[in-house]
Amino acid sequence: MPCGMGCQALDTRAGRAQRAGMHFKSDNASGVPQEILAALGAANDGFAPGYGDDALMGRVRAQIRDIFEAPQAEVFLVTTGSAANALAIASHCPPWGAVFCHALSHIEMDECGAPEFYTGGAKLMLIAGEGGKITPDALADALARGGVASVHQVQPGLLSLTNLTECGTRYSPQEIAALADLAKARKLPVHLDGARFANALVAEGCSPADISWRAGVDVLSLGGTKNGLMGVEAVVFFDPARAWEFQLRRKRGGHLLSKHRFLSAQMAAWLEDGLWLRLAQQANDAAARLEAGLNARRDARLRFARGGNMLFVDLPRAAHQRLKQAGAQYYLWPDHASPDGPPDIAVTGRLVTSWNTMPRHIADFLSALGPQDQHG
Repeated sequence: MPCGMGCQALDTRAGRAQRAGMHFKSDNASGVPQEILAALGAANDGFAPGYGDDALMGRVRAQIRDIFEAPQAEVFLVTTGSAANALAIASHCPPWGAVFCHALSHIEMDECGAPEFYTGGAKLMLIAGEGGKITPDALADALARGGVASVHQVQPGLLSLTNLTECGTRYSPQEIAALADLAKARKLPVHLDGARFANALVAEGCSPADISWRAGVDVLSLGGTKNGLMGVEAVVFFDPARAWEFQLRRKRGGHLLSKHRFLSAQMAAWLEDGLWLRLAQQANDAAARLEAGLNARRDARLRFARGGNMLFVDLPRAAHQRLKQAGAQYYLWPDHASPDGPPDIAVTGRLVTSWNTMPRHIADFLSALGPQDQHG
């Protein structure tokens, strides 16, 4: 019996479903592993104290202290990376302080003034640097320019680093230590935005302690949402003296959840038996496969060294348009870049792989790029 329009409709839906897998906008778009969903289901049974007094939170605290080799560390959970960063920074920087950070950092570009809001007025002091990274020379210059002890100026308050950076590059423990040493010489605490800390960690192949507190980090925003969690970030205080102020700021800022056990359950399952590291490794491996496929083309140019699971690639506009027509999802960088214009003019796409990015998603993407541009 002839298939007719019904089969054509099924084929169209199947094609759309397949193309939907070419989703490289952000690892925020990924789903949640079954281990996390199972943990949430188990936590839903019965009753538990609220506001972080649940037994699972005690388990999370013990896990992080063990993983980071930091028995005195204090650990708190919030639901967003913006809250984690802003509250952590506010606990270390006064309203008249300066937060030294990269010009492309998330706290500058993507948090709608949250650090300034939660600190009550601290000023972000922006530092340029290739690939989203601050160099010791650039930081030393910024500290010299922004560290005058005058009542007419903001005072040095804190250094904030990001790993992975917003350009997908990675700091090594030695690079973090060199920057932290400069900050500590000025008595400045160091905050690390670790929204993709797990990706940086597995790529670097070191211990969590080596790339955090041993390198001079005082407070870490440990991201889980981009690496498989439904919505949990940990704030880890390696200096517990600041912990009480954070608790007050978290409550006052509306980020202390009453049914806290559902945050704890996710984080505990994520940390159990190294699941968080395996998920990050899967995302990084997917990015490596995508990187290899792009490097094999004459018309693709990667802008930055891959540090984990993010790539920035220059493509002819014609290739970009073919990808969009095939259903590929990714952001243009910078955000205002136009997708229209002469086909041989390059546009830059930001591609982010996730723990559940499959080889077929990458194969579909590379196939949808179409014929190579001879002028690449």
